Amino acid sequence: MTFKKNFIIGLMLFALFLGAGNIIFPPKLGQLAGSDLAIAMFGFLITGVGLPLLAILAIAHAGGDLRSIADRVHPAFGLVFTMIVYLAIGPFFGIPRTATVSYEIGISPFLSGEIAAAQWPLLVFSILFFAITIGLAFNPAKLVDRIGKFLTPVLFLVIALLAVKSFADPIGTINPPDQTFGAHPFFKSFVEGYLTMDVIAALIFGSVITTAIQTEGVKTSKGLMKSMIVAGSIAAIGLSFVYISLGFIGATSLEAIGLQENGGIVLSLASELLYGSFGPIILAITILFACLTTSVGLVSACAQFFSKVVPALSYKKFVVIFAVFSTIVANVGLTQLISLSIPVLLMIYPLAIVLMLLSFIDKAFGRRPIVYALALIGTALVSIFDGLAGGGIVIEPVVNVLQHLPLHEQQIGWLIPAIIGAVIGYIITLATPAITAKG
Repeated sequence: MTFKKNFIIGLMLFALFLGAGNIIFPPKLGQLAGSDLAIAMFGFLITGVGLPLLAILAIAHAGGDLRSIADRVHPAFGLVFTMIVYLAIGPFFGIPRTATVSYEIGISPFLSGEIAAAQWPLLVFSILFFAITIGLAFNPAKLVDRIGKFLTPVLFLVIALLAVKSFADPIGTINPPDQTFGAHPFFKSFVEGYLTMDVIAALIFGSVITTAIQTEGVKTSKGLMKSMIVAGSIAAIGLSFVYISLGFIGATSLEAIGLQENGGIVLSLASELLYGSFGPIILAITILFACLTTSVGLVSACAQFFSKVVPALSYKKFVVIFAVFSTIVANVGLTQLISLSIPVLLMIYPLAIVLMLLSFIDKAFGRRPIVYALALIGTALVSIFDGLAGGGIVIEPVVNVLQHLPLHEQQIGWLIPAIIGAVIGYIITLATPAITAKG
């Protein structure tokens, strides 16, 4: 493809990634990190940009979808794990969150107190929001034109208005880090990057981008990988700019607005300081466009996957099903959605990371399922209990053992068990006759 076409697809990928979490988490991180912003942002960029870029390339390397990687463990695992990932990032948490964040940050501030406190405005807004999502997602072949050529430039422009003004005329000075931020700003921010859901989103959006590239006439695996690298790099540069800018806004806002409960409030107050009464309007447009593009991408990706799993239902029917279901879930509220999603993310995020990283090196062990399986078992033994603890279910005997793991305090205690499992699996492959795995 020409660079221009790759660039437009890269813009679409940037817009698909840039959703609710990507906008509301960096400002809060900036407030907490303070003078540790540089090292904190480095950790956040690894999970928020670096790993998602690797995940996009892993999908291209594997042939275009998450299941083609997960099947290397076992077909049953491939189906179940892929369904869990799609449902978590899709209709259970990710898709509804796009509507609730859009409403609470982009609409609610403009409503009077009585109306804003009522439930029906969110219901009406979510119905309209997902009706637009259905219209944009009905034809996946046109997503490049609708998102890459139109929605993304508008989105990037309004973000740039906030970013440029914040650097040119900072709200205030950067203070020392908050005491609650902890002694390990890099690892704290690394785990905070989980909340963007971008690694999981990348494993899903990979199929959408693959379809877009193939629609442009790219048929070879080499051509697909080349286009993915260009598009992924463009998206990564855009995301890095947004995260650093929003983190800087948060870090310089503490004196002016105080420590706030979440990044949405930080941005709302900061935008008003930067642009006066026009600031909340800029923020509202940013949020609405960011969340809408992500909603369209997630609905499209989930519908593409499940229409293959359940051929009796067409792509368009699944688009409607997921949009309607997400409308219902969205009315639970943003705070509840975030609290419910954290335990699930702590469980499946490490598994997705390990699965993705192994896919790049699996030729070294003949793609033997035992290596994948033992590495994932080692990961799961830690991540499942981390997820339960994140949901308030603490199993003391297990926690007492896990706390002795290296890096457990930094919330990546799953890393060493994953490596040990992979090494044991590799040793087994050396000790047994070579059997080439399917796929």
